[in-house]
Amino acid sequence: MSDDVMVRAEGVRKRFGLVEVLSGIDLVAARGEVMCVLGPSGSGKSTFLRCINHLEKVDAGRLSVDGELVGYQQRGGKLYELRESEVARKRAEIGMVFQRFNLFPHMTALGNIIEAPVRVKGISRAVAEKRGRELLERVGLGGREDTYPRQLSGGQQQRVAIARALAMDPKLMLFDEPTSALDPELVGEVLDVMRDLANSGMTMIVVTHEIGFAREVGDALVFMDEGVVVESGPPKQVLSNPQHDRTKAFLSKVL
Repeated sequence: MSDDVMVRAEGVRKRFGLVEVLSGIDLVAARGEVMCVLGPSGSGKSTFLRCINHLEKVDAGRLSVDGELVGYQQRGGKLYELRESEVARKRAEIGMVFQRFNLFPHMTALGNIIEAPVRVKGISRAVAEKRGRELLERVGLGGREDTYPRQLSGGQQQRVAIARALAMDPKLMLFDEPTSALDPELVGEVLDVMRDLANSGMTMIVVTHEIGFAREVGDALVFMDEGVVVESGPPKQVLSNPQHDRTKAFLSKVL
């Protein structure tokens, strides 16, 4: 049933100049599912995430979120690109957390969180601040509302970034290697927040190198290489009994 599908990719292709980065991605992420995406650097994982919220335009194929095409509208068998204002409205429904935290350095933790709800959604400042404080509490940073990014550790900054994405009440959360820029001892605090989010039923697509997280929290695991999905399935199955030689070679180096 399509109602159960949050993200559907059909033959998605993307090239930068002469290099084809995505070479026909077919993939379905179910509503409420945590999908973890593994693969070597340069395999197209981050580009695919950026295509889901139209930060990158696909060159071929179809990509839909919650039953609606990403960045396009179909009329009479032809695809027409949506206006930037319409794309931005749709993008506001998808939370994205980047490898680098991308916080505004001149704003406090709370200021970072309320900026988009107030400016993009037109929510009153008082309501946005109340929600912002609740989200900081949720990510374990209650009482740090007035702290600036430079006063926070990398793990704390990333948790503010997650709270900022959640402030828009997204239907889908995308994580692009959210722990890879962190010191090892700070990784756990970010993964704990993501684990809590998964338990709450949020649909998540997570590009990660954290194999333990993928095994424990993921509902589906996708292994990508050279712009294609090489293998996919339940995490425990793919990790313990990979079917494809390329998957076996990759896992032998990271497990």
